[in-house]
Amino acid sequence: MTIRLVRYTSRKLAEQLLGTPYMAVISITDPGTPEARLDPLFRHVLRLAFYDAVPADDYLPAPLPGLFDYRMAGQISAFIGELHAAPFEIELMVHCEFGVSRSAAVALFAEALTGAPLEARQFTYEANQWVLDRLLERHPGLDANPPSPLVSHERRSERRA
Repeated sequence: MTIRLVRYTSRKLAEQLLGTPYMAVISITDPGTPEARLDPLFRHVLRLAFYDAVPADDYLPAPLPGLFDYRMAGQISAFIGELHAAPFEIELMVHCEFGVSRSAAVALFAEALTGAPLEARQFTYEANQWVLDRLLERHPGLDANPPSPLVSHERRSERRA
């Protein structure tokens, strides 16, 4: 396994991190906003811009401006595939504006595709289902189900040792 860990976070936290060549980044921003200001030591960066949106109708003509599409799904799939085939270990960090739904969906996909553990997986229950479904369509048979919201609630209410 080359990708050894998958993480997801908000843009604000991603911009505060010190870069390292041993962490790749998928940077997701809203269309029309400036690119995230990432440390230049992050050498492997894929930048995409799309809204945190789910179409209300599956029969809408595609592509819709600003909506996640099959081309972007292909870019993410290829980026993760190249990283995972590399001869060195690397971590993958995915960020979006708030670190809740778009980044969680891409991180769930990366976990399913590579088998690398996903940090804080129990909090991915708000993953953007449209994004996750478009990614999974590229890999039939791949399963990446987000947990139920109850899982994180139960974990938060458990007593610590």
